[in-house]
Amino acid sequence: MIADITDKAIKDVYQTSIIQQTAYWSEVKTQQGEHTQAYNFKIKPEDLFSSSTASESYIVGDVLIILQYLDEHHCIAYVPYGPEIEPDPENQGYFLEQLSESLRTLLPPNCLMIRYDLSWQSIWAKEEDCYDIHGNWLGVPERRLQELRVNFNTEFWNLRKANTDILPSHTIFMDLAKQNEQLLESMKPKTRYNVKLAKRKGVQVKELGLDSLDVWYELYRQTALRNRFVLHDLEYFRIVLSARANDSHSPAEVKLLVAELDGEALSAMFLVITGTRGTYLYGASATEKRNFMASYALQWHAMQVAKQSGCTEYDFFGVSPTDDRAHPMYGLYRFKTGFGGKTYHRMGCWDYPLDKEKYQYYTAQEFKNQSYHLN
Repeated sequence: MIADITDKAIKDVYQTSIIQQTAYWSEVKTQQGEHTQAYNFKIKPEDLFSSSTASESYIVGDVLIILQYLDEHHCIAYVPYGPEIEPDPENQGYFLEQLSESLRTLLPPNCLMIRYDLSWQSIWAKEEDCYDIHGNWLGVPERRLQELRVNFNTEFWNLRKANTDILPSHTIFMDLAKQNEQLLESMKPKTRYNVKLAKRKGVQVKELGLDSLDVWYELYRQTALRNRFVLHDLEYFRIVLSARANDSHSPAEVKLLVAELDGEALSAMFLVITGTRGTYLYGASATEKRNFMASYALQWHAMQVAKQSGCTEYDFFGVSPTDDRAHPMYGLYRFKTGFGGKTYHRMGCWDYPLDKEKYQYYTAQEFKNQSYHLN
């Protein structure tokens, strides 16, 4: 069980490759009007890993929480891609229960629930019978069976699969430890061709600053119109690009990269470097001149920048779970898998209700308004 839990200064949040668990992300959310808190906890290794034997040692971890207020009286405690420590599957529910009960008295008394947006690999992505004969992932079982599995070994059976996943629960990871020639060779032929075609056509990638944020936003506006999603305002991205946490243990380096042809912006992205990971956080592209394959040049350049910054992996940050043409993120799946990385399925959002009656009301309302988020 959790041996000790204490609050900590945000600047002391441990270094991590998970953007959403950094002091940098806390600064972003604070500037966007959210409230953040951080906590240290101690737990024995044998409570996490079946291979560990009983000892007097402890594992020390931390967790960054965003308090999202629903009104002036009620909030939820949202844990984006945390906690980072990933127990063995049979101990995951127990760990989350122990952590939640330890946090209960430290959170505001009007907190309805703790929502863990888990970056842990899905239990059902590790089992052979969850794939078809062609190696295609079959996905997760129905919610009831998921909850039975995760609540195994818990005392209160209180963990609930959320109605929606906030952050992307499926992504593609590229191994940047490989040489460039190996990375190119691992790409699908069409993707490799498009990367080289963009270069031959004269597409160039540059890093722009805050004074060029309108260039990004115009491409973002075109992308939103084309794909029919709701736009964030310009200030949202100004904060992401300008926020700093350099006096902390977990800063981030944020770059706005733009692919141009003869000075005309055709594609742009936010590359965020945290620890040993480069993440493609947001992307946009022009509706016209798509035949110049600027988005391919942009991704290849971003990988080179990440490698030069000491990163060993590149996170494409969001695809559909399978090769399903009907899925709204299928286009991203087709584009990103072309680069030859490895698909990674996360556990997604799991709730620990603190006020069960109000939690039921909240989730009933939430179910009516499901959507994708940028958080």
